[in-house]
Amino acid sequence: MLLWVSLLILAPVGGQFASEIKSVISLHPPWTTLFQGETVTLTCKAFQFNAPQKRKWYRWYLPGEIQSETTENTYEARESGGYKCQAQDSHSSDRVDLLFTAASLILQAPSDVFEADSVVLRCQAKANVILNNMTLYKNGKVLQVLDKTSDFHIYQASMKDNELFPSPVLKASSTQPTEGNTVTLTCETQLSLQRPESQLLFRFVKTSMWSEWKISPEFQFSPIRRENSGSYWCEARRLNSLVQKQSQELQIQVQEIVRDVRIHSHPEFVFEGQELVLICSVNGVPRPITVSWYKKQPSLWKDRELQTSSKTEFKVPVVQSSDAGEYYCIARNGRFSLESNLVIISVKVPVSQPVLTLRPPGTWTLVRDKISLQCEVQRGSLPIWYQFFHEDVLLMKTKSTSERKMSHRLSLTENHFGKYYCTADNGLGPQRSEAVIPVSKPVLTFSSPGTRTFVGDKMSLQCEVQRGSLPIWYQFFHEDDLLKKREAISWITESYSFSLIAEHSGNYYCTADNGFGPQRSESISLSVTVPVSQPVLTLSPPGTWTLVGNEVRLQCEVQRGSSPIWYQFFHEDVLLTRIEATSWRTRSYSFSVTAEHSGNYYCTADNGFGPQSSETINLSVIVPVSRPVLTLRPPRDQAVVGDVVELHCEVQRGSPPILYQFYHEDVTLGSSSSASGGGASFNLILKTEHSGNYFCEANNGQGVQRSYTVSLSVRVPVSRPVLTLRTARAQVVVGDILELRCEAQRGSTPILYWFYHNNITLETSTSHSGQGVSLNLSLTADHSGTYSCEADNGLGPQRSEAVTLSVMGGKPTVDSSRNPSAPDPQESTYHNVPGWIELQPVYSNVNPNRGEVVYSEVWSVKKENKLTAASEPEPFKNTDSCVIYSQVKGASTTASKPQFLDPLTPHR
Repeated sequence: MLLWVSLLILAPVGGQFASEIKSVISLHPPWTTLFQGETVTLTCKAFQFNAPQKRKWYRWYLPGEIQSETTENTYEARESGGYKCQAQDSHSSDRVDLLFTAASLILQAPSDVFEADSVVLRCQAKANVILNNMTLYKNGKVLQVLDKTSDFHIYQASMKDNELFPSPVLKASSTQPTEGNTVTLTCETQLSLQRPESQLLFRFVKTSMWSEWKISPEFQFSPIRRENSGSYWCEARRLNSLVQKQSQELQIQVQEIVRDVRIHSHPEFVFEGQELVLICSVNGVPRPITVSWYKKQPSLWKDRELQTSSKTEFKVPVVQSSDAGEYYCIARNGRFSLESNLVIISVKVPVSQPVLTLRPPGTWTLVRDKISLQCEVQRGSLPIWYQFFHEDVLLMKTKSTSERKMSHRLSLTENHFGKYYCTADNGLGPQRSEAVIPVSKPVLTFSSPGTRTFVGDKMSLQCEVQRGSLPIWYQFFHEDDLLKKREAISWITESYSFSLIAEHSGNYYCTADNGFGPQRSESISLSVTVPVSQPVLTLSPPGTWTLVGNEVRLQCEVQRGSSPIWYQFFHEDVLLTRIEATSWRTRSYSFSVTAEHSGNYYCTADNGFGPQSSETINLSVIVPVSRPVLTLRPPRDQAVVGDVVELHCEVQRGSPPILYQFYHEDVTLGSSSSASGGGASFNLILKTEHSGNYFCEANNGQGVQRSYTVSLSVRVPVSRPVLTLRTARAQVVVGDILELRCEAQRGSTPILYWFYHNNITLETSTSHSGQGVSLNLSLTADHSGTYSCEADNGLGPQRSEAVTLSVMGGKPTVDSSRNPSAPDPQESTYHNVPGWIELQPVYSNVNPNRGEVVYSEVWSVKKENKLTAASEPEPFKNTDSCVIYSQVKGASTTASKPQFLDPLTPHR
């Protein structure tokens, strides 16, 4: 099977080069039709007219819309389809279609063929196909029969479109342009008159680089650069046609620009008052430009900018001497900044009137002394000719090229007295100085605000001469000490003013000299009256505090003031003493310190012009503390537990701050500080253990003082007393002895107890030991009822709970059924109750279980059994014992074990 190919003849793209780079893809081998299994290498390049950049990546667009990115610019293709590539910083290339065929015979040709190119057509068969010969066809017609031994045939391309337009001619607006200028390339050709409706496309080519096809036959470099130098040609083709034609090569060599900026002036020499024009000539700098004008400032770090504009001229309408100097300009555009050379502007200025002076002034001028005549002008262009005259006789003529002054020295003789002058000339007309005349004797006068002069007054000394040439040097003296030296250049008088101080008293005179020797005035005496300054009060020894009994000296001193001076010393505005000083500016006053000397001190000084007061000095006299007094301040007459008692410690004298400390039996309770004097207090909440001795200490840094000891007895209020009834039997009857015992668990002694029967006082008793007291009653029927007691130790009475007692009329019988746990009356009989038996109280208002008693039952049991003397004490005899059963609210309902009470001893 034979695969046919189409041969396309292409032409370059015309018009202006694209500002953006387009990638180009090339094939190796250069065929677009290949056998299956073969490989073609695609190479991607991006050409540009300037220096190429290094590419970092290449992107490949493969058949099936697949993309691949590589760092190499080659790609191995093995599949049919369209291929494009794109190099970094460029656009993608045109598409190249590859065909990998299974045919036995293929005709291969280059993908792009230009007019007049030598084209290689390759007819190739597979390795297993045997050929005798090969025939080449074009559009179905036999072109040539190829020998079987020939693999290639060279064919010269030609087209009928060749007659449509002649080959183009490339022209340039300049083939040797200067860098920065604009250069236009033109591709000139013309369509045939037979096909005027056709349209041509153009492109411009530089080795390995070309522009896109454009309708415009022109390409412009704006601006052109040195790297644009090279060989160029252009190509033209008809729109929708494959025929293209190429011009001859044109060589363009870009010339390096020579940049130059120069400045010159017009006119070259300028006089004061004329117009000056500075011109900045700029060559080789592309427009637009700005021009800045500068004047050199040798004494400054930065030159002075005069003007910046697009103009290349700078005008000074009226030139002055200050315009002389060095000038330069700087031309700038977006890329360059060039500085010109310096131009020196010399302003021609006529000399001013010269001034003749004698140097040095202020010295005696005698015969044979050397004096110097100096002639000087304030302005004028150099060089200047100077001439010196004495009484119109020329003494010397000399030229100055570097300064505007010149001197002439001469030795004085008797003939040199008289009038001197000088002239100056720089070619623009001579100028003559004023004549120099020796000064007359000066006169010194005072100018003060009143008849008397005081320190601080403004004093003016005026020295004046009647004649003498200017300038004149005046000198003012005080006691031969130079005060001031001044030059008078417009008046024959001069003044010197100053504010008077005490040291300004004395003799004054002045001198005047204009070069011919000083003249001295008569002396004038001045007396300055000095008011006292503000005195300064000091303490000796120094410091702001001292101890009672020390010696202190107050010293009052003024820095200035005319004598005599009266000094006064004050303590809290009370005058201490008054002392006169006739020869010294200081006085002192001494005293022995007492406590009353604390306070503010000051002094005054007066010499008849009004007293002056010193600053106030505060003196603190430190008084050691006296023995403190401790006072206990309870809230009531007696100190009771729980009360807050105030311990107040205070000294009668002593300088603050004072630290107070409080003690109880040598144990520190606390401390308190008094910053302003007076006492200090410490509050104590009383407990029982707070009874005892108390004292305090005071200390202000000058020694500790202790108070006397104060005793405190803390009384405890009585608690609620407990009333206990004790009988010999459980069922009391008339005739039994009843012991009523009342006792408070706590309370300070003595305690007074009251016993009550049905709220009627039975008896009172006092306990001094803190224990309870008892009352014995021989019971009668009237003793039935309620009993209570009361305790009081002066801090408030407390009453016990009431206890009820029922007294029976006869001997009780024993009811064993009421108390199964009662002892068998037949077991023993107690005739006497041993004294060592101490049982719990029978009738008591104390409930250990803290329950509420609901009821009590009392049984009487007859004791008949006797105990043996060997094992038990002597048995009771004909004595009833009592058993008490109590039920407590909230406790178990089980009857408790009966309790046997000891019989009471008979009431005494």
